[in-house]
Amino acid sequence: MQRGRPSSKDKEARRWARKSKRIQQKISDLFQNRFVFVKRHLTPSERHRLMSITRGLPHLRKLREIMEHIYALLDRRCRTHTARGKLRKLRHWVKRFQWIGETLKKVFSPNLEQALTFLDDKLLPATSNAVERGNRRHRKMQKSVYRVRSKACLEARIALDMLRESRAEGRDQTTQALHQARRGYT
Repeated sequence: MQRGRPSSKDKEARRWARKSKRIQQKISDLFQNRFVFVKRHLTPSERHRLMSITRGLPHLRKLREIMEHIYALLDRRCRTHTARGKLRKLRHWVKRFQWIGETLKKVFSPNLEQALTFLDDKLLPATSNAVERGNRRHRKMQKSVYRVRSKACLEARIALDMLRESRAEGRDQTTQALHQARRGYT
């Protein structure tokens, strides 16, 4: 194949250029709309866009179908026993598709099966991202506090924590006295 702009007289070169342009446009559309493959709920326009960009690519439609089944696993209306049955079917189904390979290896994780136990607990609410972010920040601070390994540093840290705890009651009394004085009580 020759490089450069196709000759206006060479029909084969023009056909090849058109086909190449269509393929590049398809790749561009797939990249720009890659979020529709993993988004939980699709609007009708997003579903239409997904169908148009996956025309001629049935394996990508199958990937979206698998993602919908994964989201159905985590539906709060479902019980743990039912979800485990769905997970077993999903694992068998995903195993048939060799081309997915590493992409959906988390489906086979034992942690996923353990995570399904929260479906039976009605009192256990779903956590928000803000709560999870706060928990991560707390764990990170604790790491920096207890990362010090020497015995002397650990003893000093424990002594400092104990001293702070012993003074906490006095601090509370001082705070209450200041609040009462501000309100006008003596």
